[in-house]
Amino acid sequence: MSETVSMERDGHILWIGLNRPAKRNAFDRAMLGELAEAYGVLENDPDIRCGVLYAHGDHFTAGLDLSDVAGDLATNSLTIPAGSRDPWRLDGPWTTPLVALAHGWVMTLGIELLLAADIRIAAANSRFTQYEVRRGIFPFGGATSRFPQQAGWGNAMRWMLTGAEFGADEALRIGLVQDLATDFAAGRDLAGSIAYEIANKAAPLGVRATLEAAYAATSQSLPDPGALRATIAALLATSDAAEGLRSFIERRDADFAGR
Repeated sequence: MSETVSMERDGHILWIGLNRPAKRNAFDRAMLGELAEAYGVLENDPDIRCGVLYAHGDHFTAGLDLSDVAGDLATNSLTIPAGSRDPWRLDGPWTTPLVALAHGWVMTLGIELLLAADIRIAAANSRFTQYEVRRGIFPFGGATSRFPQQAGWGNAMRWMLTGAEFGADEALRIGLVQDLATDFAAGRDLAGSIAYEIANKAAPLGVRATLEAAYAATSQSLPDPGALRATIAALLATSDAAEGLRSFIERRDADFAGR
């Protein structure tokens, strides 16, 4: 795998690291493909019993690198490498647990990566935003179903409909994360400890059965990834999406017209 997503095995644990720090770990097409490949290893390797998703550098992720990804999104032609799994984890079921550790900026796709994980930890310096609506588009990676399901309708809509920022304490309050750590190093230790308990103290077949049963109980609310990507393609063709991108480049509030 290339350097934008790292993989490190530690016994039965697979550490998956977002590694494009010069771009605040913003995802281009290659990085999405590499995360999909890492998730394929996580789910398909019988020796792996738990994964940990984290990020190199100062931030978890700035979301999608639209300068690279927007073309594929606009034509609904984003592809996943053969043998891989969807980077938004919308192609369940999933039977290998995933612990996620966030720090620094956690933007858009970053929140969706957390929501798709089974257990989430945030460093105290984490800042979150699901700001797609401020760019004329919408969260198309699972947040529209997972966020209300996991945080409650009002809590999810408070942040998805405004695109406003919130901190680690609020993330803990609404259930987006289960634990806070004083800093990244402490969070990494905690994530590793939880993963170790799952991988080395819990029966693998029992863990698998637990995840399968939980997924069966909740998966009916997950949307079809193809339908979500068709919607984002349609939105990207609107004047509001163009204005959202211009306002981002010009560092100003957008002036949306509703068309």
